Amino acid sequence: MKAETIAIHHGYSPEPTTKAVAVPIYQTTSYAFDNTQHGADLFNLATPGNIYSRIMNPTNTVLEERLALLEGGIAALALASGMAAITYSIQTIAQAGDNIIATKTLYRGTYNLFAHTFPSQGIEVRFIDPDEPEQIRDLVDENTKLVYAESIGNPAINVLDIPAYAKIAHEYGIPLFIDNTVASPILAKPIELGADIVIESLTKYIGGHGNSIGGAIIDSGKFDWKANSKRFQKLNEPDPSYHNIIYTEHFEEAAYIGRARVVPLHNTGASLSPFNTFLILQGLETLPLRMDRHSENALKVAQFLENHEKVEWVNYPGLSSSKYKSLIDRDFQGKASGLLSFGIKGGAEAGAKFIDALNSFTRLVNIGDAKSLACHPATTTHRQLNDEELKAAGVSKELIRLSVGIEHIDDLIEDLTQALEKA
Repeated sequence: MKAETIAIHHGYSPEPTTKAVAVPIYQTTSYAFDNTQHGADLFNLATPGNIYSRIMNPTNTVLEERLALLEGGIAALALASGMAAITYSIQTIAQAGDNIIATKTLYRGTYNLFAHTFPSQGIEVRFIDPDEPEQIRDLVDENTKLVYAESIGNPAINVLDIPAYAKIAHEYGIPLFIDNTVASPILAKPIELGADIVIESLTKYIGGHGNSIGGAIIDSGKFDWKANSKRFQKLNEPDPSYHNIIYTEHFEEAAYIGRARVVPLHNTGASLSPFNTFLILQGLETLPLRMDRHSENALKVAQFLENHEKVEWVNYPGLSSSKYKSLIDRDFQGKASGLLSFGIKGGAEAGAKFIDALNSFTRLVNIGDAKSLACHPATTTHRQLNDEELKAAGVSKELIRLSVGIEHIDDLIEDLTQALEKA
C-alpha cells in the first residue's frame, strides 16, 4: 500500500464483536488471563498478548503498526511524548560509561537532555557540526553506542545528509538514530536512506492538531546487533531483570524495540494514553494531504519574506537559494515541510513588535499544527541557553521561527505584511 492508504487502513479492520469502523479506545488498565499458565506465558514472552496498559494497549498497537509500515521498519513503540521516545531510544542500549555522538543543532529539549541530563547519569554526549559527518571519525571509540541527528533540524532548519551519516556510522559498527519529526514519514524515509532507528514526536505533524502529546520509536530491523556483541551487551547477554532473556535470541531482528518495551517503558512507565492515541490516529489519516499543503504554503511564505525589504535573511531549505536545496530534492521529494525562520531588520526589538502584531499566526512554542504558529526561540524555547550554546544551536537573537499551517496562503501573506509594517 502507498502512504495515503497505510495512514488510513493499516493495522485495523472492523473488529468482530461490534463491527466498529473507527479504531476503538481500549480504556483499560489490565487484561484478563485465560488461566495461570496463560499469565505465566505472557510474562515469559513465550506468547504474544496484552498484560498491562503501561506496556501495551490494542489502540496503541494500531498506531505502532501504521507508523512502522510508513517508516519502513519492522516494529514501533508508542510513548507518552517525543522526549520520552528520545530518552528511551538512548537508554535501550546505553548506560553509564558509554558515549553517543550527536549533532549540535537539536531541538532544545533534546539538547538539554544530551548536554546536561545524560552526562549527570554517566552517558557522555559528543557534539559535532551537522554539516560535517566526517567529524564522527574523530570522536568514535569502543564505548560509542550510536550517532544521533535530526533529518531536518529544529529550529536551525538544517538538512542532514542521511546517507553520508549512515555510511560512516556503519563503518564503525554503530547505528544511526534519526529524529524525523519535522519531515515526517511522508516527506522522508530515513530507514531507506540508511538510518537504523527513527524517532518521531507525534505531537507535531503526525498528530497535527495541537491536542495530544506523544512520541514513537521505530526499529528498522536492519542493524546487526550480534555482529558487535561486546559493544551491545544489553541486547546480547542475559538480562537478569527480565528472566535472563537474551534479546537478540528471543526477538531476533526486533531485539532493540523488544528491549525498549520491556525495560525502559516497563520500568519507568512513560506510556501513551489510548485516548491520545485515538486523536493522533485521526491526525495520521490526513498527514499526506497536510504535508503537501504545509510545504506548499511554507515555500510561498519563504519566497515572500526573501523579497521583503524589512527582512534581513530567510532560512528555508526549499528555497532555490538554500544550500540544502539539493538534499531536499534528492531525499525529501522536493518538499521541505512547514518550518522556516528569518531575521527581521531591527533585531530582537523589531522581532517582538512583529510577533505581537500577528493575527492569523498563533504565538506559541509548538510546531506542526494545521494552524500557523510563530515564536521567538531566544526568549522562549532556547531561553536557558547562553550565547555560545545559542550560536551552536543555530539560534540568533533576532531569529523568528514560523510553523506554516494549511490556511489559505493569501490570508497568511496578508497577516505577515501588516505585522512587518508595524515592526
